Amino acid sequence: MLRQIHSLPGLVAALLVAVLALTGAVLSVQPALERFAASSVVTGTISVAALAEAAQAQHAEIDKITKTASGSVVVSYFDGDKAGADLADPATGRVIGPHSPSATIRFITNLHRSLLLGTAGRIAAGLGALAMVVLTITGAMMLAARLGGWTALLQPIRGNARQRWHAQAGRLAIVGLLLTALTGCFLSLTSFELIPDGLAEPVATASGGGGARASVGSLAALQAVDLADLRELAFPYAADPTDTYRLTTAAGVTQIDAATGEALSFQPHSTARQLYETIYMLHTGQGLWPLGLLLGLSALAVPVFAITGAMIWWQRRRSLPRIADNRPASAADTIILVGSEGNSTWGFARTLHAALTQAGHKVHAAPMNALARAYPKAARMLILTATYGDGTAPASASGFLARLDRSALKLPVAVLGFGDRSFPQFCRFAEDVAAALAMRGWPALIEIDRIDRQSSQSFALWGDRLGTALGHGLTLAHVAERPKTMALELVKRVDYGAEVQAPTAILTFRLPGAAAGRALWKRLFPASLPPFEAGDLVGILPPGSTVPRYYSLASSAREGILEICVRKQPGGLCSGFLNDLPLGGRIDGFIKANPAFRPNASAAPLILIGAGAGIAPLMGFLRANRSHREAHLYWGGRSPASDFLYRDDLASCIADGRLSALNAVFSRVAEGGYVQDRLAKDAQQLAALLRRGAQIMVCGGRDMAGGVSQALDAILAPMGLSTATLKASGLYLEDVY
Repeated sequence: MLRQIHSLPGLVAALLVAVLALTGAVLSVQPALERFAASSVVTGTISVAALAEAAQAQHAEIDKITKTASGSVVVSYFDGDKAGADLADPATGRVIGPHSPSATIRFITNLHRSLLLGTAGRIAAGLGALAMVVLTITGAMMLAARLGGWTALLQPIRGNARQRWHAQAGRLAIVGLLLTALTGCFLSLTSFELIPDGLAEPVATASGGGGARASVGSLAALQAVDLADLRELAFPYAADPTDTYRLTTAAGVTQIDAATGEALSFQPHSTARQLYETIYMLHTGQGLWPLGLLLGLSALAVPVFAITGAMIWWQRRRSLPRIADNRPASAADTIILVGSEGNSTWGFARTLHAALTQAGHKVHAAPMNALARAYPKAARMLILTATYGDGTAPASASGFLARLDRSALKLPVAVLGFGDRSFPQFCRFAEDVAAALAMRGWPALIEIDRIDRQSSQSFALWGDRLGTALGHGLTLAHVAERPKTMALELVKRVDYGAEVQAPTAILTFRLPGAAAGRALWKRLFPASLPPFEAGDLVGILPPGSTVPRYYSLASSAREGILEICVRKQPGGLCSGFLNDLPLGGRIDGFIKANPAFRPNASAAPLILIGAGAGIAPLMGFLRANRSHREAHLYWGGRSPASDFLYRDDLASCIADGRLSALNAVFSRVAEGGYVQDRLAKDAQQLAALLRRGAQIMVCGGRDMAGGVSQALDAILAPMGLSTATLKASGLYLEDVY
């Protein structure tokens, strides 16, 4: 719901809010420009009486003298029937030059306030400010939820480039945008008199006596007022002997007899007027030019929001599965909730939805995060969920357990987990969900079941069990949808490890070269690799399989190559295929972003830890370390003579400063060991790096990662830390398999 509230006004009002923000950013510079262009007004420099007398000596008929918030003094006058305005020196009252406001600024001001559309435009601008309030508050709530609470708002932001830009811009601009939006809403309401602005004409206790007017410089009531306190002095109308001076200061409005200089009345500014002027100052920066510049910088984040937000929405929209005849939640008798990270689980949900619909059920499918407060006609709920990483919730189910805590629902339920049995936390999240439901008294429609490696046969058997519970046959003939792939050609391979029974290959792929007779425009403008970074994944479909295997990338798309490191696993379908692939051979693959495994932007040290083929993304990070960030690599192999992966590349990185220290350990040499042993040996050096805020990145097998975690916990314990606390702050990242 929160995401929908955030997205709807953002999509509808993106262009409007961007126009208001950009014009506001331009106007925000004006207070600073005016402040530095104006002469400084200091207390005690000159009285209002002296300034007025100097101005009157230069113009026969003056309408008013105004001191702007920036400190400029503007004298408005009449020369016959022609009006004019001069800038005056605050110290002497002498004319500096004509006052001619910029036509461009007037245009931008009108565009900002009313979109050049009069009353309708002012209404639209007010709604735009309201939309920005909603977007800012909901965006802050979503960011806090994503990072783990309000206290974690300053933690590193993970995600793809669009998500990071969107969230980072919001985090930097949130205070300025909220201040601008709230004050903009207030000013819009006052412009339509829905909220009083406190502006009222002063009520005189008496009119002027009508005698001969004294010199303005001799008026005691004006002599007592310092120029620094002046806002406006309106002169009496020449043809009316009873008209008075009207002096406006920060305190209020005073009427002054033009003949005697006596103060006839004083009306202090109301609380409403003081509030209005404060909010006007906070919105425009007038009188607070540093604030104006900060608000302008905040406003520049809005176009970034509009572009990245639209891209995020479109990507999410495009990736959502399309399920035919998906009934509204309020009308469905069967609810299917899906927890998925890469959308593969949605394919199974679609098959289940179609089979239940064909059997006469009214079915509603939605992400687990969309668990509703009530399903009025539902008789059952079916939950299909994958497990992400080390037993955690996938993206579309990250908020499910929290929603369940607040729910009063109790429907018969069946939970089906999807995962890979080779992982220690196989279907862990599905088990957590089933346990949470049982604890809250949800009756089990059938026992929890698990699907290994997207097995269609296991899914069909589960369908038989579900059909029995429902009292009718249920045939689930699932055919996995083949991912959209690209052909890649092997152009280089370096083989290692045969002597130590761990055959491993570094494989370099490119897009296939131009074929003979290919169209000229295709040769001039060849296809390029899709965007990816080191640490992202390539999914590869081995011959005869629709289930991809994923490998971490040691290269980025900028290098024009796709490089992976693959160890041949006993009986491994894909690893065997890749290790036997000859030069010129081709694979079918696709990119899967892995934004949760990237070095942060800190200048603190980087500690890279891996073993075997897990060195691939770490090597990619080192290649990209052009800023020469301090980096320490701990890596384990079997024998330096047989499987010292990337030996030459690592030497090059040490030579040019991209790698600060290489700590390689081998298990099949005299006095050898494992990478966790080397960590324990270097405990003192590592502790010093960790005290400096170092980020740790681990890639490799789960057994290795478990040993590494134990070794580091022993180092962190004296500091009152652990790998778990570092994980929570983004300083400990794992990509393990």
